[in-house]
Amino acid sequence: MELNRRTVIAGAAAAGLAATTLGGTAHAHGGRTPVKTLFGTLADGTKVYSWSLANGGTRMRVLSYGGIVQSLEIPDRRGCHANVSLGFDTIEDYVASSPYFGALIGRYGNRIGKGRFTLDGTAYQLSVNDGDNSLHGGAKGFDKRVWDVEPFTKGSDVGLHLHYTSVDGEMGYPGTLRTKVTYTLTRHGDWRIDYEATTDKATVVNLTNHVYWNLAGEGSGTVEDHQLKIAGSRYTPVDSGLIPTGELAPVAGTPFDFRRAKRIGEDLREAHQQLLYGKGIDHNWVLDKGLSPRPEWVATLRDPSSGRILRIATTEPGLQFYSGNFLDGTLVGSGGRIYRQGDALCLETQHFPDSPNQPHFPTTVLRPGQTYRSTTVHSFSR
Repeated sequence: MELNRRTVIAGAAAAGLAATTLGGTAHAHGGRTPVKTLFGTLADGTKVYSWSLANGGTRMRVLSYGGIVQSLEIPDRRGCHANVSLGFDTIEDYVASSPYFGALIGRYGNRIGKGRFTLDGTAYQLSVNDGDNSLHGGAKGFDKRVWDVEPFTKGSDVGLHLHYTSVDGEMGYPGTLRTKVTYTLTRHGDWRIDYEATTDKATVVNLTNHVYWNLAGEGSGTVEDHQLKIAGSRYTPVDSGLIPTGELAPVAGTPFDFRRAKRIGEDLREAHQQLLYGKGIDHNWVLDKGLSPRPEWVATLRDPSSGRILRIATTEPGLQFYSGNFLDGTLVGSGGRIYRQGDALCLETQHFPDSPNQPHFPTTVLRPGQTYRSTTVHSFSR
């Protein structure tokens, strides 16, 4: 039986989430209307713009290309700001070599085995771009599309509405999908993402964002001393191609047990088969709360050196924790420093990988007349 994920109420405001105010005082948006500047031009002549936002002590820069969060600055315990997300300085770098830095991911976040699934008796073959599998929507997913961007201010909040229409058959997916993603900076400095989508034909959808976090500051080195807590008692083990086996395995007694805050590097080099498959951690956690109508707190990340803390709330039933295993020292970031293995981590709220081929996983099917809704909140403190 399909779980009904389509009645999720978007918007953290409806959830009554408590947020920690940065800098001791909440700031309204007064004079903080998003600022648009030209970022670069694609090979086909399409112009890419950046939008600068600031509110509640948080500063953010977003690109129309891929909905990419190019930078996100928050203060440390001394009130000093630093960019805590990995990224590049030029559009050329994003096009040529980005491993999804800060990007919107779709139509399907994470992997689909062999790039195949069957829906309502029809078999679909997707774009394959990760060995034999389809990853993050295929060779040209939502991260490589130019989005229409509309700035807004609402009360004491400031943000961007991003729109993209994915046509029927794009990257092999059925149906024309009309997608709206809203980035909001609240007066508390929280970053909220609200996802919405509709389709004219049955399809599968799993949207997320792929920020690479280093709370000590982009380019500052390893995140292995960061402390992480995840409210998940199970995870989805994978095979050698990083496709879930279908098992929902307990984290107890494994390197995947983050039910209590733990150093990221504490068990990262254990000789565990799952770590060998992923060259570290690249796995989906089954969140204890399950699919929820309102965002609930599911993860806390803390950097002891700076005092910065990130808390994540979501409506989604899963969280992909990726420990930056495939950063190999070949990329130079916006701060002019190379990115090496373990220099950042990702915490992607999502439905489970390969759900279209795993009938006992929460469904990712979207049908005409339904609206996909999902919300994730990032709350910063120190």
